[in-house]
Amino acid sequence: MDKPDYYGVLGVSREVSVTELKKAYRKKALELHPDRNPDDPQSEEQFKLCAEAYAVLSDPNKRELYDRFGHAGLSGGGAPGFADIGDVFSQFQDIFGDIFGGGFGFGGFGRRRRNPNAPKRGADIRTDVGLSLRDAAFGTKTEIDLSHPSPCEACHGNGAQGGVLVGCATCGGRGQVARAQGAFVMTTTCPTCHGRGTQAKAACEECQGAGQIDLERVVMVSVPRGVDSGQTLRLTGQGQAGSRGGPPGDLYVTVHVEQDEDFQREGYDLIHRLSVTYPQAALGTKLEVPVLDEDEDATTTLKVPAGTQPGQTLVIRGAGVPMLKGRGRGDLICVVEVSVPKKLSREQKRLLKDLDGTFDQS
Repeated sequence: MDKPDYYGVLGVSREVSVTELKKAYRKKALELHPDRNPDDPQSEEQFKLCAEAYAVLSDPNKRELYDRFGHAGLSGGGAPGFADIGDVFSQFQDIFGDIFGGGFGFGGFGRRRRNPNAPKRGADIRTDVGLSLRDAAFGTKTEIDLSHPSPCEACHGNGAQGGVLVGCATCGGRGQVARAQGAFVMTTTCPTCHGRGTQAKAACEECQGAGQIDLERVVMVSVPRGVDSGQTLRLTGQGQAGSRGGPPGDLYVTVHVEQDEDFQREGYDLIHRLSVTYPQAALGTKLEVPVLDEDEDATTTLKVPAGTQPGQTLVIRGAGVPMLKGRGRGDLICVVEVSVPKKLSREQKRLLKDLDGTFDQS
């Protein structure tokens, strides 16, 4: 009997793109899956024919032969064949993993099983570190104490005394157990070995069979200059150790910059509240103001112009926080606050009254 047209089987045109072809096959496979058509004895054959069509049309060389010569062009061994549904799933696991991952099994073939004994990457660790404004601005190295589970060295993380494992008695080493449900066989992960197919001959005395122990260690963190609160540093390979030869995870350190008594940070700029007296604001003056420097006592001279008003800003260029990426620094912005004395001597009161009398009251 002549085979039907592969394009017609998938319901696509002959100009279909690779992406659209895959979408069409996924849709057809879901419609034709035997578990969804228990009353249709032909569904399995239709399902396999659908897979055959996709296998040809998704291969550029086979598709070219089919477009030119039809099924005859595949007679020399180009036409794929599938013995059963399990064969289909085996070849197209990347497509069926998210369609039938846990919903539709057919004798266990519908589920893509991850090897439980494969190397496993260690878990990532997240922690926080507090820094002074100066350390965050100019960078520093600081030690962080960590406490977390880690694979037991005595049993190599498998929980068995001396690392000795034996086949699981419940599943016979298969990692899965099967049970009949009507005409179908449903497979589930073995509850005893959790899919590994093995179990400890005797529990490890060091970790009591858990495969992990609590580990305390110290990690040195290099903080780059210019880092700010809320930013996270990633230390590759400093997380939990992997199991069964897997790589370690990463360590993520979130920075929290402490408040500073002299400065308020706004991005890469620094805000400083500059307190001046009324005469200084009116007459002008030069003041020593603190600057952020690796020297904690560093200062610079700032000129306060005559007639400076409360709330006015005086900017010192390049005296802010160093840039995290690239060169340069932000600015130091001094916000003027005129200081009004709460107590005055008699002489100060007299002088202020005399001064007040010289101003135009109109």
